[in-house]
Amino acid sequence: MKRRYKILSLALITALAGSTYSCTDNFDEINTNKTKLTALDGSAIGNAFAAAQYRSIQASWQTFQSLFADLQGQYFANIAQNFSSDRNVMVGNWLNGAWNGFYGTAIPPLLGVLDNTKPGGPNENAAMYAIASIWKVYMYLPRTDYWGPIPYSQVGNGEASVEYDTQEAIYKDFVKTLAASTASLQAVKGTNVFGNNDQIYAGSVDKWILFGNTLRLRIAMRMSKVEPALAKTEAEAAVAGGVLSTNADDAFLKVTANSFNPMNQATAWNEFRMSAAMESVLKGYADPRIGKYYAPVPGTVSTFKGLRNGYTQGELGAPENNANATSNVADQFLPAVQATNPFAIMYASEAYFLRAEGALKGWNMGGGTAKEYYEKGIETAFKQWGIADAAVIAAYTNGTTAPIALNDMVKTPALSDIPVKFSTDPAKQLEQIITQKWLANYPNGHEAWAEYRRTGYPKLYARINSDNPDSPKDAVVRRTPFVIGEFQANAAAANAAISKLGGEDKSSTRLWWDKP
Repeated sequence: MKRRYKILSLALITALAGSTYSCTDNFDEINTNKTKLTALDGSAIGNAFAAAQYRSIQASWQTFQSLFADLQGQYFANIAQNFSSDRNVMVGNWLNGAWNGFYGTAIPPLLGVLDNTKPGGPNENAAMYAIASIWKVYMYLPRTDYWGPIPYSQVGNGEASVEYDTQEAIYKDFVKTLAASTASLQAVKGTNVFGNNDQIYAGSVDKWILFGNTLRLRIAMRMSKVEPALAKTEAEAAVAGGVLSTNADDAFLKVTANSFNPMNQATAWNEFRMSAAMESVLKGYADPRIGKYYAPVPGTVSTFKGLRNGYTQGELGAPENNANATSNVADQFLPAVQATNPFAIMYASEAYFLRAEGALKGWNMGGGTAKEYYEKGIETAFKQWGIADAAVIAAYTNGTTAPIALNDMVKTPALSDIPVKFSTDPAKQLEQIITQKWLANYPNGHEAWAEYRRTGYPKLYARINSDNPDSPKDAVVRRTPFVIGEFQANAAAANAAISKLGGEDKSSTRLWWDKP
């Protein structure tokens, strides 16, 4: 089937996706209706936006995030013996399904909103267009951070071939779009757009401004090595415009009985457990969030145990790596609350850690120092998880202990020697900032993996084994290869995309922003 990325039928757009994915045995073709939708009734635009929000998270969450980014960012380790992505295998049908889920179900309703609310559109609405444009950037960011060049500017063109944009062009359009969208929203600040159809901020324009600026700050920092001058300009402008600063600003996606939290749903499949990296750091810092993130080993009250990434099938069968001997996720991530536990999109704590790094670079991040933003990031992160005792936060912030070695089957050493207390050594300060951001961003594996590739922090463990000769066990997986479905249905564009990548179509090829 030729994948033309056309907008789906009105019936499909306006229905919130209640369908679910059960493991990875097969992937049904979703995008079967190629009816070109030229207009939405004004009353349907809100429903279309709600569909775009939910589907961009739910569409193949397991095969896109859980089995790749969450493992590469080492929030989790795999325990399913027949799954090989934790050994760096780029499982083609999983990635192909993730690609199809995004372009086949998430993008069409978003295009419906954008096409109808844009300047000159049949339902022109500047505020709706701005918010949908901000969400478009959020949707596309992890996709380009997986593959590099992807179909972006030409998606929805109705042609048989859809050109890929370079990652450089995509990133520069990201910041341009966010700058224009947040400026547009300033004109209607204090108003409400989309109402309850907005599954994140219930239509609050003010909060979308903060979200858009924080996303702009995140993207600016990501390209800080390859475009330092532009990154500085964009980051400073984002902060000046106002970024997330309290947990009241945190972005969570509302879930319902018809639109589950995909992470909660996936825990029923018993595929992942706490990683050894998280165990080393959380225990070493006596971090009280350990019980917020993970559950004690079954049959215990306070024993937490992770495992290394990359065990073979045989090693995963060892008693100490058994599901009943390792830490699952905490109760709030279990299937019993999949219809009520909102899905985390972005935390205010991240903005503080981004500002801390910016301050290290000498950027104007609002007048504070790197240390001040670092410590405020920790405080905000603790409070986000319900830990508000000032004495507890102060004790942690001034902690001098380091991550610990683990008494596991491979005698894993400590992940790092850095404490929480902010160092006077500039060489260690960046590691501390990124490590604390890694802890605070849990369970957002996309950001964990992207920032690990960009900075090398936290100093994650090498895989125990790798079944990918292109990415050995002591190497970092830099990207995911282009998907087979594109070489079959969009061949000319997919082959041309390789030249835009700047290297071979391999997992070892660095992305545009990922420079040594």
